[in-house]
Amino acid sequence: MPQEDRHDLLAREGEQVPPTFHADAFHCMQCGVLAAQEWKQLGIDIGGFRHETDIWQCQCTNCRRNSVWRQEVEGGRLLDPVGGSGPRPHIDMPADVRRDYEEARLIVSQSPRGACALLRLAVQKLCAELGESGANINDDIASLVQKGLSIEVQQALDSLRVIGNNAVHPGEMDLTDDPGTATALFELLNFIVDDRIAQPKKRAEIFAKLPAKAVAAIQKRDGSESRPD
Repeated sequence: MPQEDRHDLLAREGEQVPPTFHADAFHCMQCGVLAAQEWKQLGIDIGGFRHETDIWQCQCTNCRRNSVWRQEVEGGRLLDPVGGSGPRPHIDMPADVRRDYEEARLIVSQSPRGACALLRLAVQKLCAELGESGANINDDIASLVQKGLSIEVQQALDSLRVIGNNAVHPGEMDLTDDPGTATALFELLNFIVDDRIAQPKKRAEIFAKLPAKAVAAIQKRDGSESRPD
């Protein structure tokens, strides 16, 4: 690829770069690492002459595994591996939520709209995991806000809710050919899991390691009678 096109190797810390046709770098859908990608157009020999096809091979410079793409009028389409191109789920994502998340990963390259709809369903299940009813996402978010939910998590939840609704009932947003928005929703869901599940779990584990005398002093200071979970 020309050197002047290498600018898309740059990514902010923590940013997920989705696989994109002819991109110099993205998060490999096979090893999960942000790595430079090497592209080669495939061809066939007929009568001693080389004929280029619309099929391209892309090799990840980290794991050296290949993906196969078809060049189309507007960009290109991933042919192999099938699916799995969305960001991987957070390690602390509940199993019921993870199932919908993984299904969305399998189809995001072929159907960003379908992936967004599945992620909306995953959010509905996540709200139930967070102690809400899980029957109405909007009501669940309102309840969480009343309990002190941060503006960052509220915005992430509402983004997943609204965009997911538009995927099911097309309105002001056309998600048919918008893998970038779908990829961003994967990131938002992982962010919510980290904020509401992983971080409290980590804080509780660290607190549990404090000496008993220190915990007793904290309980006396705060008027609490039992050790926090």
